[in-house]
Order: sequence, then structure tokens, then C-alpha cells
Amino acid sequence: MATTTENKLSSRVNNMAESATLLMSKLARELRGEGHDVISLSLGEPDFDTPDHIKAFAKKALDEGYTKYTPVPGLPELSEAIVTKFKRDNNLDYSMDEIVVSNGAKQSIFNICMALLDPGDEVAVLTPFWVSYSAIIKLAGGIPVYVSAGIEDDFKVDAAQLKAAINEKTKFVIFSSPCNPTGSVYTKEELSEISKVILEFPQLLVVSDEIYEFINFTEAHASIGALPGMKERTITVNGFAKGFAMTGWRLGYMGAPVWVAKACAKIQGQVTSGANAFSQKAGADALLADLAPTHQMKEAFAKRRELLIGLLNEIPGFKVNFPKGAFYIFPDISHFIGKDLNNGVHFKNDVEFALHILRQAHVAVVAGSAFGAPGCIRISYAASEETLTEAVRRIKAYLASLV
Repeated sequence: MATTTENKLSSRVNNMAESATLLMSKLARELRGEGHDVISLSLGEPDFDTPDHIKAFAKKALDEGYTKYTPVPGLPELSEAIVTKFKRDNNLDYSMDEIVVSNGAKQSIFNICMALLDPGDEVAVLTPFWVSYSAIIKLAGGIPVYVSAGIEDDFKVDAAQLKAAINEKTKFVIFSSPCNPTGSVYTKEELSEISKVILEFPQLLVVSDEIYEFINFTEAHASIGALPGMKERTITVNGFAKGFAMTGWRLGYMGAPVWVAKACAKIQGQVTSGANAFSQKAGADALLADLAPTHQMKEAFAKRRELLIGLLNEIPGFKVNFPKGAFYIFPDISHFIGKDLNNGVHFKNDVEFALHILRQAHVAVVAGSAFGAPGCIRISYAASEETLTEAVRRIKAYLASLV
């Protein structure tokens, strides 16, 4: 019997889904390579450059010799700055040994799953969820249990739903706020109700992904770990990619109970060791420096949100809510699914819808199924107002040709 290359791979790899966001970006590049003018609204990457003062911090760090291996949990300078930031912005009192710096917030989540999950353990995933949550949970041998909310609930799960999904096998709950992919933001009151559920179960932890904290259009960001009784139950994940436009710097961090932090550092020590030195030094300086450029980026995103929601509401069949954070709109497009349309078009699901939008309108978006929300699509507005206007014009024109 012939042996294929695939047969030589582990079942772990063969069973792993490719990241839908990266896949759509790849397809957009391929179409662009064929000579088409493609607008990509698929990646969660700010279109702004890293602020000049942060780049200057990195250059200075290089000149000062920050070019060597770093301690696995992070440079003391950065850990200390993170402790200060958590106290200043989140009312969270972490000590240095409760901080672990990683090569991006994604690695923090990977470390957490590898440290906490045994085969068969369950994780309650508030859905819609960021695409990598489920893949990383499965990679660690865990079982994701999806707790879903639709557009009519602003894509936010309530405490009663969460409680119904928890049993003795549930190890932790994971969610993001502001949320990728929906942009929804959990209020302090909503988090308080969720925290009461967490505290009912002695074994239960919560992983709060707050990477979009600085792109929050509400009056105040709320951290679940700052609520009464929750610090020892909460792992708070954050990073520099979104709020500081530092996606390529690969710098994330977490604050956690010391026993979790030590376990995550132990795993990281065998996988990548510490994040690079000069990025960490620049990150430490960035957290303590003037945040005006970050606030300016947030203001620009807020303007784009208003523009994009207005434009999408002009497309018949699109159902759009009003997200309070991040830089995504997550419209419900189920109106177009399962119908016989003009030109022999029939969208069986949101994946086909997204692929048709890419191939026919030359606009890359991501199907909601990748985020546990079939019937929706994710549109990133990390692009100029002119680009967003043209993208919606193309989508609107293509869909109009089908009815």
C-alpha cells in the first residue's frame, strides 16, 4: 500500500484546521497576483504604522545592548511596566512573579491551554470566538464547548447560558472583550453576573482576552479579574499588537495566579524561551510613555465604524448591530443563504458567500463559521475610509446583480 506524505504527519496536524483569517488573506494575495485589484478586509491588523516613539525605543534598546537571551517569563523592566499598567488601567494588583511575557498573546493562550488541559477536559468558549481558541484547545487535548449568542443579543452570552454549559469537566471559560470577531464589549455589570457563575464552581478559571482593550469606544474598559473574588480565578491576556500597532513585534503577556504563571513559563521555556530583548525593552517604555498615538488610532477607528455601519445598512438583506470596540463589523447575512439567486448563484453557507464576494467583488472578508457563527461574516475596518467605501460599493453592486 502506497504511503502518502499526509500519512506521515501526526493526527494532531491532520485534524487541525487552517486559520480562516490567514487562509482568506492567502486567497486574496493569490487573486491579486493574477492581476486583480483586491481589497482585503480579512486580517485583524491595524493599518497604522507603529508610532515613531516606540520605534525609537527599540533602536535605543539595540544601541544599549538588548540583543541577548531574555528570562523566559520576561525582562524585569517589562514585567514591572506590565504590573504598573495592570494597576493603572485595570485595577489589577499583580506581582512580578504573576506576569509571563510571550511571543504574542496567541502564545499566551497556547501556554495556558497546554498548562491546564488534560485530554477530555472541557473549555466553555463564549461564541462568536476568535478562530484560534478552538484549534489551540483541541491541540492541547481539550474539548471546546460553545456557548453562543446571536446578533439579537449583541453577540454577548449571559450568565444563565454560561451556567448551563458548565459541568465537572469544565476547566475554564474563555472570551475576549472587546471581542474579535464581533466588536462587542461586555459591561462591568454583565461581567459581574458572569463572575458569580465562575465563583459557584471551585475548579473553574476564566481566561479574559483583552488584546483590544485600547480600542474600546465605551466610557471604560472592564476587566473581570478586578471584580470581587475574581483575581485568583482569572488569567488576563493582553499584548501590544492592536492598541500599539505592533503586530509584527510579536509581544504579548498575561497576568495570572502564580501557580499558573509558573506552569506557563515552564512550557514556554521548552518551546520558544523568552521573547526578543529589544522588543521587550521598547514595550516596557511604550506602556509607560504617552498614550496619545494610541488614543488617536482609536478615534480614527471610531470614525470608520460610523462610516462602515452606515454603508452596510444600505445593503438590503444585511443585518448590522453597533459594536462598541475592536475594529470589526460582524453582519448577519443569513438572508442570502439557501436561496436560488440570479446567474445560477446559490449560497449554501456563509463560506460560499465569502468566497463569492472575494472572487466576484474582489473584497476579502471572513466567513462567520470560522468564529462559531454561521450566517455571518467578519469585516475588518482597519483600512482607510476611501478603501472601506469602495469595498462596500463593490459588495453592494455584486449582491444587487443577484436579485
